[in-house]
Amino acid sequence: QVQLVESGGGLVQPGGSLRLSCAVSGISFTSNWMAWYRQAPGKKRELVAQITYGDVTGYSDSVKGRFTISKDNAKNTVYLQMNSLKPEDTAVYYCNGPFGQTPTYWGQGTQVTVSS
Repeated sequence: QVQLVESGGGLVQPGGSLRLSCAVSGISFTSNWMAWYRQAPGKKRELVAQITYGDVTGYSDSVKGRFTISKDNAKNTVYLQMNSLKPEDTAVYYCNGPFGQTPTYWGQGTQVTVSS
C-alpha cells in the first residue's frame, strides 16, 4: 500500500526557512523519481522540484537557487529545504510519486504561509 505523509509546514516570516519532509511507503526510491508540488489559493497545482532515483534534481524557475530537494533512501523520506522564503511561496505543498508514472500518488499536503 502506497502512503505519502508530509510534515514541516507552518508560518514563517519573509526571508525565513522551512524544511518539509515526506515519509513514503510503498514506492522504491532506487527506481522511481519523486517530486514536490504546490497549490496556492485560486491557482493550479504547479511542480516545484523533482529528484531522480540517481539524485539528479530539477527546479521551477520560481524556486531555483532557494529550494533544495533531497531524499534519504534508508529512511524512505523526501525533503524540501526552502530558504529565502517569499510571500508568493505561500501554498499547500504536496509530495508526489512516482513522478511521471501512472498511477501516481499524493500526500495530504502541508500548509506553508510566508507572512510578516
